[in-house]
Parts: sequence; structure tokens; C-alpha cells
Amino acid sequence: MTQTPDEARDPLLGQPEEPPRAVPPPEQPARAEPPRRDVDDPLRGSRTSGFWVAVVGLGLVLLLLIIFIAQNTRSTTVSFLAWDGQVPVAVAILIAAVAGLFLAGLAGTMRILQLRRRVRRTRG
Repeated sequence: MTQTPDEARDPLLGQPEEPPRAVPPPEQPARAEPPRRDVDDPLRGSRTSGFWVAVVGLGLVLLLLIIFIAQNTRSTTVSFLAWDGQVPVAVAILIAAVAGLFLAGLAGTMRILQLRRRVRRTRG
């Protein structure tokens, strides 16, 4: 058997090699589409339902806050700079928490303003 130049032989078996076949790409699993929300769906979420969930959640937080205040009525001395006074422990803790929330909100607001200014500079 003679070998022609266009015929390649498998070196191990001595048989003509088959041309390489195109291998199809592996099938990817079909992605599940999210359920479509119809406009007429009576059970879809709305602003009112979100507001209701927020009211119920805040009501529970308020109930826990009232229990906290009722259980911590013992007075303590609080000193801040030149002020001294007697306040219930719960009130002192709540004032400290509100002050912390205020400072965190102030820092967040300053950061948002800084980012907005930077975006305006890069766009303009």
C-alpha cells in the first residue's frame, strides 16, 4: 500500500486518519426565566403592602423599646462636659443610640454628597 501525500495514516494502526470532526459545544442548561408578573395579578407587591410591612415592623420595634424602657427605670448619674444630671438608664442609653444614629447618618450624607460631586465633575 502506498501513501499519497493527501492521505495521512495513523502511525499506530497504519489506517488512514479520519478528518477531525467539529465537536459541538456542550449544551448549557436552560436558564429558568423568572416568573412574569402580570399587571392584573391581585397578589403582586405594591407600595401599600410594602408600607404595611414597614408599619408592622416598626410597631414591633416600638413594643420592644417600651419593654426596654419599662425594665430599666433605675436612675443613674450622667455627666457630659459641664452638665450633670440624674436620668433613667433606659433614657441614657436611648439618647446615646439616637446620637450615634445621627452621627452615622451625617457621615453617610457627607459621603453621598462627595460621590455626587465627583460624578458631576467627571460628566461635566
